[in-house]
Amino acid sequence: MSKTLKYISIVILIALLFLIRAFESDLFYDPLIIYFQNDYLYSSIPEVNAWKMVIDLLFRYSLNSLVTLAIIYVAFNKKSFVKFAGFFLMVAFILLVVLFTFLLKDEFKSGYLLPFYIRRFLIHPLFLLLLFPAFYYLQLNKLRRF
Repeated sequence: MSKTLKYISIVILIALLFLIRAFESDLFYDPLIIYFQNDYLYSSIPEVNAWKMVIDLLFRYSLNSLVTLAIIYVAFNKKSFVKFAGFFLMVAFILLVVLFTFLLKDEFKSGYLLPFYIRRFLIHPLFLLLLFPAFYYLQLNKLRRF
């Protein structure tokens, strides 16, 4: 793949991430968006359908993860990077969604910061910002050795 086509593909994939974010209120059930935008320090947590929220978190996380995996594949063209990233994203989702569900059932009585940031990791492709530099560094080190 030529560098120009690679860069164009990555820009298109990043634009997909922006589109997922732009249409979040139309595509996903998340009553906590409004809760965390307003006076969450002084108001109680809104009524949340936990199952529907978890299903929509799975859907949103899956969309973000697929685009993340595509970006990693286009940028590095290594299946081993995609396999590791896919496994990492799957394990991270399981751990984070279980913890978030427990905190949601507890109605954030232990504080709002931990559920706020866990939700951020679930709804935004933040793991791309962690994995991409790690794979880039790994690829640079392999190139220097030979």
